[in-house]
Amino acid sequence: MNYYHSKILKDKDFNTVRSEVESALKEEGFGVLTEIDFKATMKIKLDKDYLPHVILGACNPTYADKVVSIEPHISTMLPCNVTIREMEDGNIEVTAIDPASAMAVVENEELVQHAKEVNNMLKNVLEAI
Repeated sequence: MNYYHSKILKDKDFNTVRSEVESALKEEGFGVLTEIDFKATMKIKLDKDYLPHVILGACNPTYADKVVSIEPHISTMLPCNVTIREMEDGNIEVTAIDPASAMAVVENEELVQHAKEVNNMLKNVLEAI
């Protein structure tokens, strides 16, 4: 079972893809709550060089409210991460977590149903870019 979905984009630069991802997330009702610049963090913490790589913490407030209302501790699994990274060949990979896979461990069908809906929305984001 895959715990993520991904798409490889050719002939696009990192910043263009990032803008497209953020626009597609917005269209699906997500906002970006957090951002981790993985490249910068690894350089500062380990003096290790990486290609551009960011982790966006995407949240759809309607669904976050639904799942936290069912199971308050589920907030430990929020927000949904979407990563954008430049690959060695110059292509850009965009990856989104499959929240249905992640929340399956909770064994609450009501949560999993909402997670499946969010999963479909994240797949729509990948299709839109």
